[in-house]
Amino acid sequence: MLDQFDKITEACSFISGRWAHKPTAAIILGSGLGAAAAALTDTVTIPYDAIPHFARSTAHGHAGQLVCGLLEGVPVVVMEGRMHAYEGYPLAQITFPVRVMKRLGADLLIVTNACGGLNPQFRTGDLMVIDDHINLMNDNPLIGINDDRLGPRFPDMSAPYTPHLIDAALTVARREDFTAHRGVYVAVTGPNLETRAEYRFLRTIGADVVGMSTVPEVIVAVHAGMKVLGISVVTDMCLPDALEVATVEAILAVARSAEPKLRAIITSTVRAVGTT
Repeated sequence: MLDQFDKITEACSFISGRWAHKPTAAIILGSGLGAAAAALTDTVTIPYDAIPHFARSTAHGHAGQLVCGLLEGVPVVVMEGRMHAYEGYPLAQITFPVRVMKRLGADLLIVTNACGGLNPQFRTGDLMVIDDHINLMNDNPLIGINDDRLGPRFPDMSAPYTPHLIDAALTVARREDFTAHRGVYVAVTGPNLETRAEYRFLRTIGADVVGMSTVPEVIVAVHAGMKVLGISVVTDMCLPDALEVATVEAILAVARSAEPKLRAIITSTVRAVGTT
């Protein structure tokens, strides 16, 4: 981890040379959710492979570019697509952009994902505001020598998702009259979807949804002292006794259809933070 500081500095210098603002928030858009970046104005778009030390995003539904601009007049940086462990990247590289966005000035991370629903009370197309998570990725982005310039050796994870942001997101859903649950996200490596027995296990240990991302980025955000809001879009239901075959195309279609609801929460959150 000790070599990250200089790499972060280099990446920040590159981005700052193309976009002069200091971002208030950093936003990560998951599978099929990239259209939310269209709400930005005065944008500067930078492909990941042009930014020093950024990895390429190879996943379906991920544009693989950093969009810098204004959302409701508030400067933000948006990752239109992310990297995953199943692409072969180590977690330290997957979470490197979070380090960069923090160094650029962002104190808030809004992280989104497409996920499978484990809670039988959920429905396809619902949102879930993440209250807590379970890491079953058998890895952690903080493993290795700690760099105290980036964060503490043992960051506290008693409330990784900022409570007042959770409440505010649920308030937006009630006001806009769409369904948003509050629950627990479990992260696995993928890339295969889970078996029926695995879905039963994940539900038994307390998970409401399952996905292949988010947790590494949140761990690093907490390590860096950022506030965090996590939002999942339930793109398919993973009920072991009524399991249907899931396809990437169907998952992405549901994610895209839920994007206006996601955008409402993101916009409200950024507007509130930008006025404080």
